[in-house]
Amino acid sequence: MTQKTDADQSLARQQRAAGFAIAGAMLGWMALQYAGARGVVSARVLFLFDFATLAVMVWALLVTFRVWRKRRADKTR
Repeated sequence: MTQKTDADQSLARQQRAAGFAIAGAMLGWMALQYAGARGVVSARVLFLFDFATLAVMVWALLVTFRVWRKRRADKTR
């Protein structure tokens, strides 16, 4: 059995954080879209949350890309 190094565990934590951020942002976005369709939430709040969701997605993409590059660099060594 192989031992996980601290770097591997750190990358795994970053991947989990990105995954949870994506899932949470999408669930929140869908819930607010539903509430907005029912007239519970104003369009201004929906627009603001759209931008917040986009920011989370960009952050998760950057984290995922950084983890991918790090694992690829470690594999070539």
